[in-house]
Amino acid sequence: MRIAIMGSGGLGGYFGARLALGGSDVVFIARGAHLAAMREHGLSVEGPEPLHVAKVNAVQDPRDAGPCDFVLLGVKLWDTEQALQLIRPMIGPRTTIISFQNGVLKDEYLRAAYDPAQIMGGVGYVATTIDRPGVIRQTGPMQRLVFGEFDGTRSQRGEALLEACRRGGINAELSSDIRREIWRKYVFLVGLSGATTTMRSTIGPIRTNAQTRAFLLDVMREVVDVGRAQGVNLDADYAEQRLKFADEVAYDMTSSMHHDLERGNRLEVRWLSGGVVALGEQAGVATPLNRAISDILALYADGRPAV
Repeated sequence: MRIAIMGSGGLGGYFGARLALGGSDVVFIARGAHLAAMREHGLSVEGPEPLHVAKVNAVQDPRDAGPCDFVLLGVKLWDTEQALQLIRPMIGPRTTIISFQNGVLKDEYLRAAYDPAQIMGGVGYVATTIDRPGVIRQTGPMQRLVFGEFDGTRSQRGEALLEACRRGGINAELSSDIRREIWRKYVFLVGLSGATTTMRSTIGPIRTNAQTRAFLLDVMREVVDVGRAQGVNLDADYAEQRLKFADEVAYDMTSSMHHDLERGNRLEVRWLSGGVVALGEQAGVATPLNRAISDILALYADGRPAV
């Protein structure tokens, strides 16, 4: 099975490394210093369960990868439109595309560009970032991939990817309701990213302070309300369930958006809290806290403002 990782950063680099260690034929699409380091030294993950892939097939141009069985999309959301064009040389008639990007609108972009029959839904859970070229840093032991057909069937291609994940030590699951799973991640991610980035803090202090804990919960409640109004099968108390989950993750866990803010990079806030606001307006659901997050971070959405 040939698997392309389009976007070999924290999420793509981590899960791609595990798939490669499990014996899959993995090709990483990367660029710059990260690409050069991977070619010279391989790909390493530092953290609770360190690992190293000594020989990495890494290319800059997707044309050098050729057609693949799976293309796993992990680029930042602002790069989606460009990435969907760049991956075309890797897409054959039997290729399956899965986006493990953040947000809930990502698959609409895929369906607009490719045959919907070639698309499966996906959700990735891992707290990682590129620490330095060729090295992914993982914070906390959590790692999980969930994917499935949008019609709920259990397909042969899904089973094949599931087996590849398990061989690589990935906590993977084939879902019969992947749209719900995507929204489940969205609830927690919007809360985590919005709180950690606006407060410039890891999750630990936020969950232990009564006022910031209440803020985190109410941000997630807004996402649940919007999802339920959009017809997603979310429990009414799902935000409370996610708050309990927040109590279980590593104290120093934070979000990729928080990392991006600290580094002066662009932010995914338009698709996270901003997406909640837009979908809330469609459904007639008020989202004042997510609007506040979107407004607070607006000056940084395109990267650190020039001084």
